[in-house]
Amino acid sequence: MTHSSRGRAGFTLIELMVSLVVFSFVMASALSFLRSQGRAVSLGNDRMDALQNLEFAMTTMEQRLRAAGGDTPDAQPVLIYAGKNVVAFNADYTTNIANDPFAVYYDPDAPGGAVSALTPSLQITLPNTAFAYPSMTYTTTAGTNSPAETITFFLRPDSTTSRTDDYILFEQVNNLTPDLVSRNIIGSATTAWFQYYKVTVPASGSARLDSIPAASLPLIHSVPQHLALADTGAAAIIDSIRGIQISFTVTNGSTGAAERQHSLTRFVSLPNMGLAHRQTCGDVPILGTGLTATEITQPDSTPAVKLTWSPATDETGGEKDVVSYVLWRKLSTDPGFGNPYLSIPAGSASYLYVDAAVSSGATYVYQLAAEDCTPSLSATTTSGSVTIP
Repeated sequence: MTHSSRGRAGFTLIELMVSLVVFSFVMASALSFLRSQGRAVSLGNDRMDALQNLEFAMTTMEQRLRAAGGDTPDAQPVLIYAGKNVVAFNADYTTNIANDPFAVYYDPDAPGGAVSALTPSLQITLPNTAFAYPSMTYTTTAGTNSPAETITFFLRPDSTTSRTDDYILFEQVNNLTPDLVSRNIIGSATTAWFQYYKVTVPASGSARLDSIPAASLPLIHSVPQHLALADTGAAAIIDSIRGIQISFTVTNGSTGAAERQHSLTRFVSLPNMGLAHRQTCGDVPILGTGLTATEITQPDSTPAVKLTWSPATDETGGEKDVVSYVLWRKLSTDPGFGNPYLSIPAGSASYLYVDAAVSSGATYVYQLAAEDCTPSLSATTTSGSVTIP
Protein backbone atom coordinates (compact mmCIF):
# COMPACT_ATOMS: atom_id res chain seq x y z
CA MET A 1 0.00 0.00 0.00
CA THR A 2 1.44 3.36 -1.00
CA HIS A 3 1.22 6.44 1.40
CA SER A 4 1.35 10.09 0.27
CA SER A 5 4.20 12.22 1.70
CA ARG A 6 2.43 15.58 1.28
CA GLY A 7 0.94 15.56 4.83
CA ARG A 8 4.42 15.35 6.36
CA ALA A 9 5.96 18.30 4.51
CA GLY A 10 8.07 20.56 6.94
CA PHE A 11 9.60 24.08 6.78
CA THR A 12 11.93 24.81 4.00
CA LEU A 13 15.34 26.25 4.84
CA ILE A 14 14.29 29.67 3.53
CA GLU A 15 11.14 29.68 5.69
CA LEU A 16 13.16 28.72 8.76
CA MET A 17 15.70 31.50 8.17
CA VAL A 18 12.93 34.08 7.67
CA SER A 19 11.30 32.93 10.94
CA LEU A 20 14.58 33.24 12.81
CA VAL A 21 15.14 36.75 11.46
CA VAL A 22 11.64 37.85 12.48
CA PHE A 23 12.02 36.25 15.92
CA SER A 24 15.39 37.97 16.45
CA PHE A 25 13.91 41.32 15.48
CA VAL A 26 11.01 40.88 17.90
CA MET A 27 13.32 39.78 20.72
CA ALA A 28 15.69 42.69 20.11
CA SER A 29 12.78 45.15 20.19
CA ALA A 30 11.46 43.55 23.39
CA LEU A 31 14.87 43.66 25.09
CA SER A 32 15.37 47.27 24.03
CA PHE A 33 11.97 48.16 25.47
CA LEU A 34 12.72 46.34 28.73
CA ARG A 35 16.12 48.05 29.02
CA SER A 36 14.56 51.48 28.49
CA GLN A 37 11.90 50.70 31.08
CA GLY A 38 14.59 49.56 33.50
CA ARG A 39 16.54 52.77 32.98
CA ALA A 40 13.36 54.82 33.50
CA VAL A 41 12.57 52.97 36.74
CA SER A 42 16.16 53.38 37.95
CA LEU A 43 16.16 57.08 37.05
CA GLY A 44 12.81 57.53 38.79
CA ASN A 45 14.17 55.87 41.90
CA ASP A 46 17.24 58.14 41.79
CA ARG A 47 15.02 61.21 41.48
CA MET A 48 12.81 60.05 44.34
CA ASP A 49 15.86 59.34 46.52
CA ALA A 50 17.24 62.82 45.82
CA LEU A 51 13.90 64.48 46.57
CA GLN A 52 13.46 62.50 49.78
CA ASN A 53 17.01 63.37 50.80
CA LEU A 54 16.32 67.05 50.16
CA GLU A 55 12.94 67.03 51.91
CA PHE A 56 14.38 65.23 54.96
CA ALA A 57 17.15 67.82 55.31
CA MET A 58 14.68 70.70 55.10
CA THR A 59 12.14 69.14 57.45
CA THR A 60 14.74 68.24 60.07
CA MET A 61 16.15 71.75 60.16
CA GLU A 62 12.70 73.34 60.24
CA GLN A 63 11.56 71.18 63.17
CA ARG A 64 14.61 72.10 65.24
CA LEU A 65 14.78 75.77 64.30
CA ARG A 66 11.12 76.47 65.09
CA ALA A 67 11.83 75.33 68.66
CA ALA A 68 14.76 77.77 69.07
CA GLY A 69 14.34 79.74 72.29
CA GLY A 70 11.82 77.35 73.81
CA ASP A 71 12.13 77.19 77.63
CA THR A 72 15.37 79.18 77.74
CA PRO A 73 16.12 81.33 80.81
CA ASP A 74 16.33 85.11 80.29
CA ALA A 75 20.12 85.14 80.37
CA GLN A 76 20.56 82.35 77.80
CA PRO A 77 20.70 83.58 74.20
CA VAL A 78 18.43 82.03 71.60
CA LEU A 79 20.65 82.32 68.52
CA ILE A 80 24.34 81.85 69.22
CA TYR A 81 25.88 81.88 65.75
CA ALA A 82 24.41 82.76 62.36
CA GLY A 83 26.73 81.98 59.45
CA LYS A 84 26.53 80.98 55.79
CA ASN A 85 27.15 77.30 56.49
CA VAL A 86 26.50 76.99 60.23
CA VAL A 87 23.70 78.01 62.57
CA ALA A 88 23.71 77.35 66.33
CA PHE A 89 20.89 77.99 68.79
CA ASN A 90 19.50 76.96 72.17
CA ALA A 91 16.23 75.10 72.70
CA ASP A 92 14.65 72.70 75.17
CA TYR A 93 14.04 70.27 72.32
CA THR A 94 14.51 66.87 74.00
CA THR A 95 14.03 65.62 77.55
CA ASN A 96 14.44 62.22 79.18
CA ILE A 97 12.27 63.20 82.15
CA ALA A 98 8.73 61.88 81.84
CA ASN A 99 7.03 64.80 83.61
CA ASP A 100 8.82 67.62 81.78
CA PRO A 101 5.98 69.58 80.11
CA PHE A 102 8.15 72.17 78.38
CA ALA A 103 10.42 70.13 76.10
CA VAL A 104 9.32 69.51 72.53
CA TYR A 105 10.03 65.76 72.61
CA TYR A 106 10.28 63.11 75.31
CA ASP A 107 12.93 60.46 74.69
CA PRO A 108 13.63 58.21 77.69
CA ASP A 109 16.78 56.94 75.96
CA ALA A 110 18.26 60.40 75.33
CA PRO A 111 21.70 60.72 76.97
CA GLY A 112 22.07 63.14 79.85
CA GLY A 113 24.49 65.23 77.79
CA ALA A 114 21.76 66.02 75.25
CA VAL A 115 18.98 67.32 77.48
CA SER A 116 20.45 70.33 79.29
CA ALA A 117 22.58 73.40 78.66
CA LEU A 118 26.33 73.29 78.24
CA THR A 119 28.42 74.73 81.05
CA PRO A 120 31.87 76.39 80.84
CA SER A 121 33.48 73.14 81.97
CA LEU A 122 32.04 71.49 78.82
CA GLN A 123 32.80 74.44 76.54
CA ILE A 124 33.02 73.60 72.84
CA THR A 125 34.23 75.36 69.72
CA LEU A 126 31.24 75.54 67.42
CA PRO A 127 31.79 73.55 64.18
CA ASN A 128 33.22 75.50 61.24
CA THR A 129 34.04 78.42 63.57
CA ALA A 130 36.61 79.63 66.09
CA PHE A 131 33.90 80.68 68.56
CA ALA A 132 33.99 78.97 71.96
CA TYR A 133 30.69 78.52 73.77
CA PRO A 134 29.52 78.94 76.52
CA SER A 135 31.53 81.23 78.77
CA MET A 136 28.95 81.31 81.59
CA THR A 137 26.41 79.01 83.24
CA TYR A 138 22.73 79.58 82.49
CA THR A 139 20.39 78.75 85.33
CA THR A 140 16.64 78.78 85.80
CA THR A 141 14.82 80.84 88.45
CA ALA A 142 15.00 77.74 90.66
CA GLY A 143 18.81 77.79 90.42
CA THR A 144 19.11 74.63 88.30
CA ASN A 145 20.99 74.30 85.03
CA SER A 146 18.99 75.41 81.99
CA PRO A 147 17.17 72.55 80.21
CA ALA A 148 17.83 74.15 76.80
CA GLU A 149 20.56 72.35 74.90
CA THR A 150 22.70 73.78 72.11
CA ILE A 151 21.84 72.51 68.61
CA THR A 152 24.17 73.22 65.69
CA PHE A 153 23.62 72.55 61.99
CA PHE A 154 26.65 72.78 59.72
CA LEU A 155 27.93 71.62 56.32
CA ARG A 156 31.29 70.09 55.54
CA PRO A 157 32.85 68.57 52.40
CA ASP A 158 32.12 64.88 51.79
CA SER A 159 35.51 63.16 51.71
CA THR A 160 33.97 59.86 50.54
CA THR A 161 33.28 61.11 47.01
CA SER A 162 35.53 62.33 44.22
CA ARG A 163 33.56 65.56 43.80
CA THR A 164 34.94 68.78 45.25
CA ASP A 165 31.48 70.36 45.53
CA ASP A 166 29.81 67.54 47.49
CA TYR A 167 28.83 68.45 51.08
CA ILE A 168 27.20 66.75 54.06
CA LEU A 169 24.72 68.36 56.46
CA PHE A 170 25.39 67.49 60.11
CA GLU A 171 23.46 68.10 63.33
CA GLN A 172 25.32 68.34 66.63
CA VAL A 173 23.70 68.51 70.08
CA ASN A 174 25.91 70.07 72.76
CA ASN A 175 29.32 68.39 72.67
CA LEU A 176 28.08 65.02 71.39
CA THR A 177 29.21 63.37 68.16
CA PRO A 178 27.54 65.04 65.14
CA ASP A 179 24.82 63.06 63.35
CA LEU A 180 24.66 62.91 59.56
CA VAL A 181 21.41 64.44 58.33
CA SER A 182 21.82 64.55 54.57
CA ARG A 183 24.49 64.17 51.91
CA ASN A 184 24.99 64.93 48.20
CA ILE A 185 24.41 68.64 48.86
CA ILE A 186 26.11 70.74 46.18
CA GLY A 187 28.01 73.91 47.02
CA SER A 188 31.36 75.39 47.95
CA ALA A 189 33.13 76.95 50.89
CA THR A 190 31.57 80.32 49.98
CA THR A 191 28.01 79.09 49.38
CA ALA A 192 25.42 80.86 51.54
CA TRP A 193 23.12 77.95 52.36
CA PHE A 194 21.56 79.98 55.17
CA GLN A 195 20.20 83.50 54.76
CA TYR A 196 18.84 85.49 57.71
CA TYR A 197 16.04 88.01 58.04
CA LYS A 198 15.79 90.59 60.80
CA VAL A 199 13.19 93.04 62.00
CA THR A 200 13.76 96.63 60.90
CA VAL A 201 11.81 99.50 62.41
CA PRO A 202 11.98 102.55 60.11
CA ALA A 203 11.63 106.11 61.34
CA SER A 204 8.13 106.09 59.90
CA GLY A 205 5.90 103.24 58.84
CA SER A 206 5.52 99.68 60.08
CA ALA A 207 8.20 97.21 61.10
CA ARG A 208 9.36 94.91 58.30
CA LEU A 209 11.61 91.92 57.66
CA ASP A 210 14.85 92.69 55.83
CA SER A 211 17.49 90.22 54.68
CA ILE A 212 20.92 90.48 56.25
CA PRO A 213 23.59 90.68 53.51
CA ALA A 214 25.83 87.63 53.27
CA ALA A 215 28.82 89.97 53.54
CA SER A 216 27.68 90.85 57.08
CA LEU A 217 27.82 87.23 58.24
CA PRO A 218 28.57 85.65 60.56
CA LEU A 219 26.59 87.21 63.39
CA ILE A 220 27.69 86.05 66.82
CA HIS A 221 26.09 86.44 70.24
CA SER A 222 29.39 87.72 71.58
CA VAL A 223 27.85 89.05 74.82
CA PRO A 224 27.54 85.95 77.03
CA GLN A 225 24.45 87.13 78.91
CA HIS A 226 21.32 87.84 76.93
CA LEU A 227 19.63 91.16 77.85
CA ALA A 228 22.75 92.36 79.65
CA LEU A 229 23.67 96.03 79.41
CA ALA A 230 26.20 95.30 76.67
CA ASP A 231 23.72 93.15 74.70
CA THR A 232 22.48 96.13 72.69
CA GLY A 233 23.39 97.99 69.52
CA ALA A 234 25.57 96.09 67.06
CA ALA A 235 26.01 93.20 69.49
CA ALA A 236 22.26 92.60 69.52
CA ILE A 237 21.70 92.36 65.75
CA ILE A 238 21.60 88.57 66.05
CA ASP A 239 18.72 88.94 68.53
CA SER A 240 16.68 90.76 65.86
CA ILE A 241 16.67 87.74 63.51
CA ARG A 242 13.15 86.43 63.00
CA GLY A 243 13.59 83.95 60.16
CA ILE A 244 16.10 81.82 58.26
CA GLN A 245 15.93 80.94 54.58
CA ILE A 246 17.50 77.58 53.74
CA SER A 247 18.57 76.90 50.14
CA PHE A 248 19.85 73.45 49.15
CA THR A 249 20.65 71.78 45.83
CA VAL A 250 21.12 68.01 45.97
CA THR A 251 22.10 65.34 43.46
CA ASN A 252 21.14 61.70 43.11
CA GLY A 253 24.73 60.71 43.81
CA SER A 254 25.52 59.94 40.16
CA THR A 255 27.87 61.76 37.82
CA GLY A 256 27.87 62.66 34.14
CA ALA A 257 24.71 62.12 32.10
CA ALA A 258 23.12 60.08 34.91
CA GLU A 259 23.31 62.96 37.40
CA ARG A 260 20.06 64.66 38.40
CA GLN A 261 19.84 67.79 40.57
CA HIS A 262 16.97 69.20 42.61
CA SER A 263 16.84 72.55 44.40
CA LEU A 264 14.57 73.74 47.18
CA THR A 265 14.33 76.94 49.21
CA ARG A 266 12.36 77.15 52.44
CA PHE A 267 11.80 80.05 54.84
CA VAL A 268 11.69 79.03 58.50
CA SER A 269 10.22 81.51 60.97
CA LEU A 270 11.52 81.64 64.54
CA PRO A 271 8.35 82.11 66.61
CA ASN A 272 10.17 82.26 69.96
CA MET A 273 12.53 85.03 68.89
CA GLY A 274 11.50 88.47 70.08
CA LEU A 275 9.32 87.23 72.91
CA ALA A 276 9.63 89.30 76.05
CA HIS A 277 12.13 87.97 78.55
CA ARG A 278 11.41 89.60 81.86
CA GLN A 279 13.22 89.67 85.13
CA THR A 280 12.88 91.79 88.24
CA CYS A 281 15.15 94.78 87.92
CA GLY A 282 14.29 96.54 91.15
CA ASP A 283 12.98 100.07 91.43
CA VAL A 284 11.59 102.29 88.71
CA PRO A 285 14.58 103.49 86.67
CA ILE A 286 15.97 106.97 87.21
CA LEU A 287 16.25 109.02 84.01
CA GLY A 288 18.27 111.95 85.28
CA THR A 289 18.87 113.55 81.88
CA GLY A 290 17.19 116.06 79.59
CA LEU A 291 16.00 115.84 75.99
CA THR A 292 17.09 118.41 73.41
CA ALA A 293 15.17 118.89 70.15
CA THR A 294 16.65 120.99 67.33
CA GLU A 295 15.36 121.75 63.83
CA ILE A 296 17.95 120.84 61.17
CA THR A 297 18.24 120.69 57.38
CA GLN A 298 19.34 117.35 55.97
CA PRO A 299 21.84 116.95 53.10
CA ASP A 300 18.94 116.53 50.66
CA SER A 301 17.60 119.94 51.84
CA THR A 302 14.60 118.43 53.63
CA PRO A 303 13.84 119.50 57.22
CA ALA A 304 14.11 117.22 60.25
CA VAL A 305 14.31 117.31 64.03
CA LYS A 306 17.49 116.17 65.78
CA LEU A 307 16.93 114.67 69.24
CA THR A 308 19.85 114.23 71.63
CA TRP A 309 20.16 113.02 75.20
CA SER A 310 22.67 111.46 77.58
CA PRO A 311 22.51 108.00 79.20
CA ALA A 312 20.11 107.70 82.11
CA THR A 313 21.38 107.68 85.67
CA ASP A 314 20.40 104.02 86.04
CA GLU A 315 22.12 103.00 82.79
CA THR A 316 25.69 103.76 83.74
CA GLY A 317 25.22 103.72 87.51
CA GLY A 318 22.68 102.87 90.17
CA GLU A 319 20.86 99.65 89.29
CA LYS A 320 22.32 99.64 85.75
CA ASP A 321 19.09 98.11 84.48
CA VAL A 322 18.05 100.45 81.64
CA VAL A 323 17.51 98.44 78.46
CA SER A 324 15.86 101.01 76.19
CA TYR A 325 14.55 104.55 75.79
CA VAL A 326 10.99 105.37 74.80
CA LEU A 327 10.17 108.49 72.79
CA TRP A 328 6.81 110.20 72.33
CA ARG A 329 5.94 112.91 69.81
CA LYS A 330 2.99 115.25 69.47
CA LEU A 331 1.95 118.43 67.74
CA SER A 332 1.98 121.42 70.04
CA THR A 333 -1.79 121.67 69.60
CA ASP A 334 -2.45 118.07 70.71
CA PRO A 335 -3.79 117.63 74.26
CA GLY A 336 -1.48 114.70 75.11
CA PHE A 337 1.31 112.48 73.78
CA GLY A 338 -0.73 109.31 73.25
CA ASN A 339 1.11 106.10 72.29
CA PRO A 340 4.94 105.93 72.16
CA TYR A 341 6.53 107.07 68.91
CA LEU A 342 9.47 104.63 68.97
CA SER A 343 11.88 102.73 71.23
CA ILE A 344 15.67 102.84 71.02
CA PRO A 345 17.98 100.22 72.65
CA ALA A 346 20.29 101.37 75.42
CA GLY A 347 24.04 100.81 75.46
CA SER A 348 25.47 103.94 73.79
CA ALA A 349 27.74 106.60 75.23
CA SER A 350 25.34 109.26 73.91
CA TYR A 351 22.12 109.22 71.94
CA LEU A 352 21.01 110.92 68.74
CA TYR A 353 17.89 110.35 66.69
CA VAL A 354 16.87 112.28 63.58
CA ASP A 355 13.12 112.49 63.01
CA ALA A 356 12.64 113.09 59.29
CA ALA A 357 8.90 112.39 59.29
CA VAL A 358 7.95 116.03 59.88
CA SER A 359 5.76 118.49 58.00
CA SER A 360 6.56 122.08 57.11
CA GLY A 361 4.76 124.63 59.25
CA ALA A 362 4.08 122.16 62.09
CA THR A 363 5.37 122.54 65.65
CA TYR A 364 6.44 119.38 67.50
CA VAL A 365 7.13 118.49 71.11
CA TYR A 366 8.95 115.34 72.24
CA GLN A 367 9.04 113.34 75.46
CA LEU A 368 11.59 110.78 76.72
CA ALA A 369 11.61 108.02 79.36
CA ALA A 370 14.00 105.22 80.29
CA GLU A 371 12.74 101.63 80.46
CA ASP A 372 14.19 98.78 82.51
CA CYS A 373 13.75 95.04 82.02
CA THR A 374 10.77 94.70 84.35
CA PRO A 375 9.58 96.61 82.23
CA SER A 376 9.03 99.85 84.12
CA LEU A 377 9.24 103.40 82.82
CA SER A 378 11.05 106.25 84.50
CA ALA A 379 9.62 109.70 84.96
CA THR A 380 9.55 111.54 81.64
CA THR A 381 11.35 114.64 80.43
CA THR A 382 9.94 116.93 77.73
CA SER A 383 11.80 118.83 75.05
CA GLY A 384 11.16 122.37 73.98
CA SER A 385 8.87 122.90 70.99
CA VAL A 386 10.36 122.82 67.49
CA THR A 387 8.73 124.56 64.52
CA ILE A 388 9.47 123.26 61.04
CA PRO A 389 9.94 126.09 58.48
